[in-house]
This record gives sequence, structure tokens and C-alpha cells, in this order.
Amino acid sequence: MQQTEHKSFQTPDETREFPHGRAEIVQIGGNEVGRLVFEPGWRWSTDLAPIAKTPSCEAPHFQYHVSGRLGIRMDDGTEFIAGPGDITSLPSGHDAWVVGDEPAVTVDWFGASNYAK
Repeated sequence: MQQTEHKSFQTPDETREFPHGRAEIVQIGGNEVGRLVFEPGWRWSTDLAPIAKTPSCEAPHFQYHVSGRLGIRMDDGTEFIAGPGDITSLPSGHDAWVVGDEPAVTVDWFGASNYAK
């Protein structure tokens, strides 16, 4: 049975630092939700591929884009830019990077549990 819980990204249960960013993880409702903060200059293939040891991001994501802009390229060649107010569902197999000089922030309901591990 679901229990009432109240948590905040101001005090995450876990913070995972990586080059040009961090993942703030909150455990709630038997799940994990992540706030991913990507600084200008961040690119998955440069900053996280060495951690993941895969050629592209294999974590699927279901994200709400809070601020900034992310360029996203799927392994099949599909490419787009996601910005504030957008929602993206990304299967395994993609690269992403910050577009512009503003940090990109997303809330991720699906891919946060193993992100940057």
C-alpha cells in the first residue's frame, strides 16, 4: 500500500558528481527520481561514457526539462533539442549535450537509478 511521503531535491538521498554535472537522487514511493544538472560544456559521450563504458547512453529516460537546452541524438540518427517545459521519452542508445551557456536541468522518473554509476 502506498504511503504518504514528502521529499525535496534540496536534500537528496544521494548526489552523484560527474564531470560538468551531477545527479541528485531522491528515493520516494519505492522508486527513485533524479534531478540531473548538466553544466555548459557537458556531453554524455565525453563526460559519462568513460564511467558507463558504453559507446552511447544505455539508460532509458522519461524526463521533464526544467531549464536550459539539451541536444539529443539517438543511435538511429534522430536528433532534436529539448528545452524548458518539454517532456522526453528516450530509449537506450543516445548521446546528449548542453546547448548554449545555461545549465540544463531535467527531472528523470525512469533512468535515474543507475545514472552515472
